[in-house]
Amino acid sequence: MKRPSFISWEQIRVGAVLLLGLAILAIAIIRLGAATSLFSSRYPLTTFLANANGLRVGGSVMVAGKLAGTVRSIEFLPVDPDTTRNLRLVLELDEAVRDQVRGDSRAKLRTVGLLGDKVIDINPGTLEYQVLAAGDTIPSEPSVDYDLVIERASGAIDELVTLTGDLRTITGGLVRGEGTFGQLLTNRDLYDELTGTLQSTNHLVARLQNPNGTMGRLLDDPSLYQNLVAVTGSLDSLTVRLQSTDGTLGRLMRDDTLYTRMVSVVGQADSLLHLMHDGNGTVSRLLTDQQLYDRLNKTVTDLNALLEAVHKDPRRYLKGLIKIGF
Repeated sequence: MKRPSFISWEQIRVGAVLLLGLAILAIAIIRLGAATSLFSSRYPLTTFLANANGLRVGGSVMVAGKLAGTVRSIEFLPVDPDTTRNLRLVLELDEAVRDQVRGDSRAKLRTVGLLGDKVIDINPGTLEYQVLAAGDTIPSEPSVDYDLVIERASGAIDELVTLTGDLRTITGGLVRGEGTFGQLLTNRDLYDELTGTLQSTNHLVARLQNPNGTMGRLLDDPSLYQNLVAVTGSLDSLTVRLQSTDGTLGRLMRDDTLYTRMVSVVGQADSLLHLMHDGNGTVSRLLTDQQLYDRLNKTVTDLNALLEAVHKDPRRYLKGLIKIGF
């Protein structure tokens, strides 16, 4: 059977739908490529990390927070003492950001959001440093270990739960009236005693404020203040008089004549004592010569004995000494 040579309406509609689908697919591919820089020219950079937890091949690389490339590969390095270079990463960056990545730029593993995907973020460099060429190494910075943060937060939450339990125990004891604060909250007698104490205190304050009492007069009567002012004035006058050079005390305080004389007297007394102790006079020998002391002592003793004998028998010793003439 010979096929008709004309195109039917159904075939035109099918062809139009196919063309429309292909156009939509092409637009989507172009938009996706533009969004992911799929068709842009790229150049490689290398960096080293201690841990790439959560990062995968094909992951995003950002420059100043903007998508600018992908992670081409993640490789283990041979084991060595330097634990900061366990992994070697090859990054592919768009040529459009080449001028932003310089010698002072740093790569850092971070999380998009709090619990989002892991990405490599590079901070832009400054004009003082050269632009990194393809294949250069960009240094990395330590990143925040969110797993460690979450672990510590879990410990803090456990402590908070324990603290909440302790607070519940304390508040329960207060409600049950345990302890001093519990009694304050629940004991009516203690409240009544405090009320009575406050009333007594108010009564005492009222008595203190009585203008006829001692405290009240101290508070309200200016006589004591005036007397204190008068006493202060008298003390000022006395101080002025003491400082005057005409009075005795003033001259004692200001004139050094008495001091000079006393120093002179002390010096003379010191010289006299020196002579009495070290000189050759009678007083010095009385102080130091034991024989002279013994002789004087014996003389005085004999003289006392003679006086006693004369007193007992004066005629014997005074006979012929007293003559009476007529």
